[in-house]
Amino acid sequence: MSATKPAQLKLVAQTAAELMAPNPISIRADANVREALALLTDKGFSAAPVINEAGHPVGVLSRSDILQHDRERPDYLPPSPAYFYEQDLRTKKGTPVEGFQVENVDPTDVSEIMTPAIFTVRPGDPAGKVVKEMVSLHVHRLFVVDDAGVLVGVITSMDVLKHLQP
Repeated sequence: MSATKPAQLKLVAQTAAELMAPNPISIRADANVREALALLTDKGFSAAPVINEAGHPVGVLSRSDILQHDRERPDYLPPSPAYFYEQDLRTKKGTPVEGFQVENVDPTDVSEIMTPAIFTVRPGDPAGKVVKEMVSLHVHRLFVVDDAGVLVGVITSMDVLKHLQP
């Protein structure tokens, strides 16, 4: 009996521009950790590019980066005052405030915990080169930048898989 040979998959995109998701959502380098975590969680992303004021990618922030930062950061609450004045415990309308808590917000900027390396390709780069780069660099995403170095797209492993056909 002859065994049937499985169909080979073919990448149907020709360039990085065809593979990429355009206009990726990014995080400002001066955003704080809470803002970044909210963005990643709300959008369901595992990572996002970090950009400077000019729109140039300067790093990548992943959920793993945030988890590592949170694990290494001691969480000290500020000392509470020994007393309160009664007017301090009332709303502006004069009703008593009960059961309140003070949130301890992490003031750390994204730029302090991001991975400062970013791997990029150009929109016109061949799709085969994109795949080889991802494999050789062991990364799940590459960022696409224009000739001025401005972020214009992102290519994830899933984007590559979507362009495979038998």
